[in-house]
Amino acid sequence: MMNITYLGRKTTIKDSFKEYAEKRLKRLEKFFDDDPNVMIVVTNEGEEETVEVTIKSRGMFFRGEKASKDRQISLDLVVDVLSSQIVRNKNRLERRLKAPVPMPVDPVELEPADGADALVKTKKFPVAVMDVEEAILQMNLLGHEFFMFRNGDSGEVNVVYRRKDGNYGLLEPVQD
Repeated sequence: MMNITYLGRKTTIKDSFKEYAEKRLKRLEKFFDDDPNVMIVVTNEGEEETVEVTIKSRGMFFRGEKASKDRQISLDLVVDVLSSQIVRNKNRLERRLKAPVPMPVDPVELEPADGADALVKTKKFPVAVMDVEEAILQMNLLGHEFFMFRNGDSGEVNVVYRRKDGNYGLLEPVQD
């Protein structure tokens, strides 16, 4: 069973939406053999209802976000995105979801320091140990352009990123 947490930004979340969300998310439960933590954030900006769903399971994060004029439609679109992400990466995910992995601590967002013009946001988060292929998978599941991780082979902090040509790059530190 999924552990679902709701957060409303500039809106309230009614019980009817919560029931609808739980029903829609049931179709994703088959992909997890544990009880994943799910965060649903609903934001109202004018006429747009944005729904963001983040699922944490066995050290992996799955994230989708969609906006439309109706939050239930937005939720449907997000569930479809998450489902296709998981199915598309099923072979790589199977070994990660079935293996016991310690759950990382939630990222911590810090406010920018007073007088800092260029730096608008700072995030601190644990750097998970994984191989390059797993880091690319995690980056794709999150929909990010880059992903920082601790390389299991070298023990160093590395960054994988998506290149303009659609391939991937790896940033590794060098010792002076």
